[in-house]
Amino acid sequence: MLQIDHLYKSYGKFQAVSNLTLHIPQGDLFGFVGPNGAGKTTTIRMVCGLLLPDRGNIAINGMDALTQRKEIKKQIGYVPDFFGVYDNLKVREYMDFYGSMYRMGSREIERVSDDLLELVNLSDKKEAYVDTLSRGMKQRLCVARALIHNPALLVLDEPNSGLDPRARVEMKELLQNLRSMGKTIVISSHILSELSEMCNSIGIMNHGNLVAAGRIEDVMEGVFGNNQLIVTLEEGRETAMRVVNEHAGIKVDSVGEHELRLSHNMTKQEIAKLIGTMIAEGVVVTGFHKQEGDLETLFMRVTAG
Repeated sequence: MLQIDHLYKSYGKFQAVSNLTLHIPQGDLFGFVGPNGAGKTTTIRMVCGLLLPDRGNIAINGMDALTQRKEIKKQIGYVPDFFGVYDNLKVREYMDFYGSMYRMGSREIERVSDDLLELVNLSDKKEAYVDTLSRGMKQRLCVARALIHNPALLVLDEPNSGLDPRARVEMKELLQNLRSMGKTIVISSHILSELSEMCNSIGIMNHGNLVAAGRIEDVMEGVFGNNQLIVTLEEGRETAMRVVNEHAGIKVDSVGEHELRLSHNMTKQEIAKLIGTMIAEGVVVTGFHKQEGDLETLFMRVTAG
């Protein structure tokens, strides 16, 4: 659905995006993550036609985004990291304004606006002025505006930034509903726990490079393998670390006050032997269990250094 091939963008000597190749299928809810300055927003702006790449190709629904720029914008709904709302307009007038930009008739605008405001749970705010809405309501209104021309691709840049917990839950439910309707969604966010709950695929950028991409479960397995061990302990953390470091094939993912997270390729017998060695060395082990890798640990692993 969205195909990016060998994309480059630089600002002077700074390489913001380097040789980015990424294919997102129809109906995916794709999470785009990376540290500040990794190249996410630059990539999003090139996809949306707001920036021209130095080299490379972008295609949406088989249309070339660089040679068919006018047509391609009809395929995209963009929600930037700032709201872009007009406070002196009523919600209904705001939707009318954007509908008219796509040369929709007044009756069509009214019908589609009513449907979209119901979708984002703002039907009762049609006659309210935009500046009276809460931050979460304004963000949902921006999503409704981005959908008014029924785009094939919805792109959101940090949509949950500054939202309270309830507004974040409402936004997550809205995006999941849109995905169930067949929309392809790309969302950039720093809130990794929320992305892991609603996205089915991810891409992680670092220093302008795409370092991991694909279905979440496939990326997890590729980085962690199928095995992650969590060891909880009451005393002897330093001793436990020494024991772990003496074993080949074990990588320490994180160290807490009473917890070690380890990636490994051990058998059950080898795990039992490791725990037995810790106990024999005086470590007070209170429990251990296998667990799938989480998105935050994955992010720290692939962006290390």
